[in-house]
Amino acid sequence: MADTPQAEARAALAAAGQLPDAEIELAAVAIQFARIDAPEADWRAASAQLSVLAKVAVEAAVADKDADDGDPDRRRAVLAAVLHGRLGYSGDARTYDDLANANLIRVLERRQGLPVALGILWLHAAEAAGWGAHGVDFPGHFLVAVEGTRGQALVDVFGGGTGLAAPDLRALIKRMEGEKAELRPGLLRPMSRRAVLLRLQNNIKLRRLRAGAIEAALACTEDMLLLCPDHAVLWREAGLMNRRLDRIGAALNCLDRSLELEPEGEAAQRTRTVAEELRHRLN
Repeated sequence: MADTPQAEARAALAAAGQLPDAEIELAAVAIQFARIDAPEADWRAASAQLSVLAKVAVEAAVADKDADDGDPDRRRAVLAAVLHGRLGYSGDARTYDDLANANLIRVLERRQGLPVALGILWLHAAEAAGWGAHGVDFPGHFLVAVEGTRGQALVDVFGGGTGLAAPDLRALIKRMEGEKAELRPGLLRPMSRRAVLLRLQNNIKLRRLRAGAIEAALACTEDMLLLCPDHAVLWREAGLMNRRLDRIGAALNCLDRSLELEPEGEAAQRTRTVAEELRHRLN
């Protein structure tokens, strides 16, 4: 009996979960996550679109000497022209909370999505062009940094690929955190590839939790754990969701795994308290 699309996708996620972070293919893994939520969608056509994007990015990179020589803002401008100009991708501000905006297959079909989904396409294009780039987990707003020989260019991928200087970042953090917020060290730290993919899936998980769909949110978390099997926070979240579903044994297994990975700290102490309460219920 042939595997279902979801089973194939989960096997691919589990295989990616064994790779070093630097070897993870961001867009390809995002497609596997998308297959699970949209098994009827044409994931092969979506993968072909990724190939088109890569080809166009390479051609554009070769055609711009300043960009290929290492000017980070020229690189930003070239990628913006490819993604938002020629290929027509945009941020979906009108139906922002639509789950399709976090499903890379649907994003490739609709040419619109959330910042992190668009960011994955930016990172895919930059890598194809041979340019360094990484995600930036800026408070409340995913950004991309395109690297060059003279620093980096920060990009608002949701805003059409515009560049962001210090005053723009300061205005952005005030919008996200309030007028008293200021730029501080650590805001522009590069994200790992796994962290980018978890941020993508977090959008789905949180929307399901807000809708009260605990079982669906748990399924999303379990899929995230295939990619990040040693992520203590995800194991803790899975345990708490299982507890809400009254699956005591499963909850304890998840909470115990979380404590194996992260035995110290306030979160670990809270987790122990919950686990003890569940064991009392079993007795």
